[in-house]
Amino acid sequence: MDPILLLDYAGVAVFAATGALAASRKELDFIGFLFLAGVTGIGGGTLRDVVLGDLPVFWAENPDYLLVCATVAVVIFFSAHLVESRYKLLLWLDALGLSAYSVMGAAMGLAATGSPAVALVTGVMTATFGGILRDLLAGEPSVLLRPEIYVTAALAGAASFIALFSAGVELTLAAIAAFAIAFLVRGGALRFGWTFPRYKSRPGRRPEDIP
Repeated sequence: MDPILLLDYAGVAVFAATGALAASRKELDFIGFLFLAGVTGIGGGTLRDVVLGDLPVFWAENPDYLLVCATVAVVIFFSAHLVESRYKLLLWLDALGLSAYSVMGAAMGLAATGSPAVALVTGVMTATFGGILRDLLAGEPSVLLRPEIYVTAALAGAASFIALFSAGVELTLAAIAAFAIAFLVRGGALRFGWTFPRYKSRPGRRPEDIP
């Protein structure tokens, strides 16, 4: 099977699991599990396909993606209570999904347009949008607002794939290496708290000081 397709299925499954875990933390019913798993699993890819004009979107062409989301929702519904720290697991699964989707989104953007810049955007978009929707709908703290590095990990994965593939590295090796780079960056941020310097507010001038 095409390694990019494998990454796509894996990314959908892992992101769907994070959506279902968010539903478990909010103690939603089974429909809530299905909804959050589906929205999180296919959200980033749907936005990517719309932006690239690749219509109908991927899950309308291949409903197996919806089956993947539903299966994951069922599994999590019956097993989430066995996990001691569901939010911690959510973050690590999100890191896996982000890493896979950053590569897959970049590969699809590069194949569709041939533009590294567009591929970088589609890689980041595919990797982050599902998680953003999940947190928004579930009322969880947004992954974008957490202090440790997040979007940069998706950028690292997408940029690494583009650079390696453009340099002639075989597709599978480029995808695996880029996935590993993205996961190391995001995993390191979760494990060691890697951050960038944050903006420090400075007092502005008083209205009476403005000539």
